[in-house]
Amino acid sequence: MTDVAIKRALLSVSDKAGIVELGGKLAKAGVQLVSTGGTARTLRDAGLDVLDVSDITDFPEMMDGRVKTLHPMVHGGLLAVRDNEDHTAAMDAHDIGAIDLLVVNLYPFEETVARGASRDEIVENIDIGGPAMVRSASKNHQFVTIVTDPSDYDELTTELAEHDGATTQAFRTRMAAKAFAKTASYDAAIANWFAFGDAYTNPLGAEALKATPFVEKMPLAFSKKDELRYGENPHQTAAVYLPQNAGVQGVPQAVQVQGKELSYNNYNDADAALELVAEFAGGDPAVVIVKHANPCGVAQASTLLEAWQQALACDSVSAFGGIVAVNRPLDGPTAQAICEIFTEVVIAPGADDAAREAFAAKKNLRLLLIEDFPQADREGFQIKTIAGGMLMQSRDNGVIGADDLKVVTKRQPSEQEVADALFAWKVAKHVKSNAIVYAKDGVTAGIGAGQMNRRDSSRIAAVRAAEAAEAAGWDAPRTKGSAVASDAFFPFADGLLSAVEAGATMVIQPGGSMRDDEVIAAADEAGIAMVFTGMRHFRH
Repeated sequence: MTDVAIKRALLSVSDKAGIVELGGKLAKAGVQLVSTGGTARTLRDAGLDVLDVSDITDFPEMMDGRVKTLHPMVHGGLLAVRDNEDHTAAMDAHDIGAIDLLVVNLYPFEETVARGASRDEIVENIDIGGPAMVRSASKNHQFVTIVTDPSDYDELTTELAEHDGATTQAFRTRMAAKAFAKTASYDAAIANWFAFGDAYTNPLGAEALKATPFVEKMPLAFSKKDELRYGENPHQTAAVYLPQNAGVQGVPQAVQVQGKELSYNNYNDADAALELVAEFAGGDPAVVIVKHANPCGVAQASTLLEAWQQALACDSVSAFGGIVAVNRPLDGPTAQAICEIFTEVVIAPGADDAAREAFAAKKNLRLLLIEDFPQADREGFQIKTIAGGMLMQSRDNGVIGADDLKVVTKRQPSEQEVADALFAWKVAKHVKSNAIVYAKDGVTAGIGAGQMNRRDSSRIAAVRAAEAAEAAGWDAPRTKGSAVASDAFFPFADGLLSAVEAGATMVIQPGGSMRDDEVIAAADEAGIAMVFTGMRHFRH
């Protein structure tokens, strides 16, 4: 079987976009139109002859439209294998007419959930008849053409025009694959609502969700947004996908004002920058510079330009070719300063005309604008694939304030030391483990990331600070008199002593080591203050 002529089509769509034009072209080609409810009315209002499904089933729509197409006269016409004698005999015996083309799109379940509808309205937007017909037609794609996406209407009519009113096997197979992907994602959206919906709309309720956060079967449904030039390396392929009802704005939802298309690494790094700058949303002007998914400079200041200058000074070498994220709309002077070094991506909640003009001179620079920052403390899940499986965990949305700190040393920290410690702690949460971050006066002084032991991270951060001081012509590194954050406890005192050598006077760390007493004693001997958070921020 190759080409199949389209003589009878069933059209039943929730999204009416383009359906009148398609119906008109089909009717002009001599195709009999069969339809249901609102779709039939829309086609008739356009002057097209339409046969109601109830006319072929000899059964009225009932139960508020819940039952209308679930009938042998419909599914027999979709599922019959046309070259099977038993099937054709059954069609003749029961007067079942073949349906050659099915055009269906489903009730807007995802959109209904997204706008915060009531539970009853959400349930009513769980389509039953539509997916059943789609699956029937798709299963029988050797004989039946299925179209579920209005964007495919033009391709369908072109296909019919080029093949004398018929469709090819290749077209039918491709449309069937797309249709099954649609029903799979639709069912996944419903399953995820049952599993993870909010307490108001979810049948399980908030307490049940807390007790069973991970379902036995994990349905995942994502739609492809773009294919990327390549993956992490040129020999790898890549694409970016969007989840159903993401519920949060991120890099994929940002508006790209200018620059080359985003690469796999751009997405990854820009996400790291956005997640970190979101920690400072609503606060003083803040700038984050990220390189290879790790921050290399973070600062808050009275102006965005000053914050940029301070963040850049932390590690101007690593900032070359980096990603910049800011928590305020960009102004001309800040944009001009950013343009003085090679920057891959800038992401901001806005940019004035002067800033856009400055960036326009750097045509390859990607400028991304985002309306809302993702909430740093939002709930959600993270997924990572591993060989033979998948890991899933709740987001690290832990937030620590001054009242959560436990002073464990003889010396009490000053108010400024506490402020610096909390700033360093926010940054350390976004640095790959093992992570050490020095900060002073709302500016990172040195960052050590991704080392196999905490002592080396501490030393690397101190070296970066010394190099920055030398490059800027300062008398001493900013680590002198700084606070230092460690994403996990110090298993030995050597990491803390390295921080003391760098000039830190305050330490913030989770605590919980078997050698906490040894580490506290070392801090007391050095005369520095130390606080425990009781919370760890590993990031791998």
